[in-house]
Amino acid sequence: MSLQDIKTRIATAEAKAGRSAGSVQLIAVSKVQPNARVAAILDEGQRCFGENRVQEALGKWPDFAKHYDGLDLHLIGPLQSNKARQAMELFNAIHTLDRLKLAKSIARLAQELGKCPDLFIQVNTGAEPQKAGVLPGEADDFIAECRALDLPIKGLMCIPPVEGSAADHFTQLAAIAERNDLTGLSMGMSGDFEVAIAHGATHVRVGSAIFGARAYAET
Repeated sequence: MSLQDIKTRIATAEAKAGRSAGSVQLIAVSKVQPNARVAAILDEGQRCFGENRVQEALGKWPDFAKHYDGLDLHLIGPLQSNKARQAMELFNAIHTLDRLKLAKSIARLAQELGKCPDLFIQVNTGAEPQKAGVLPGEADDFIAECRALDLPIKGLMCIPPVEGSAADHFTQLAAIAERNDLTGLSMGMSGDFEVAIAHGATHVRVGSAIFGARAYAET
């Protein structure tokens, strides 16, 4: 499926949901994709990309930045506190803030660097033990703690369980955001981004539908 096909589907979903055109930002998930595939999407005009790992992104995007203007890079994978400085220097947004230790590290570095990426708090809506994220029942308190650190919390992010209705998790995330006066909702991937848009997503993370199957290195 082409990049333009995805953009058309997003526009159709926006209209169907009564959303204004352009209210949903497409994050093209370029993790583990060959540089040639990424360059092809850049050549089509896409500038917002999502990466899972800081080290992989550092090996890719500084070079692309020499040739393409206006890059908007989003970290959508887990962030270790010892990688926080590198992440804050490279990314425009971090979608995986999920614990107080990391929040304090980012707050300290923001003072040192004089800047901070937009931050999204990851909520583990399915309470899955293998997944990162604040539990729904702890989200309100964590949002308050992050705000007390003067962090720029723009919204929430979730990755619904594979089984069951993604819509239920999108509804839950939107409710947490609404009661905390947050407008950003990073939710929806290749298989369910239209459902996410219907439930208020402002950022959708689409990878395989744009790039094709990921080219994981053999081990």
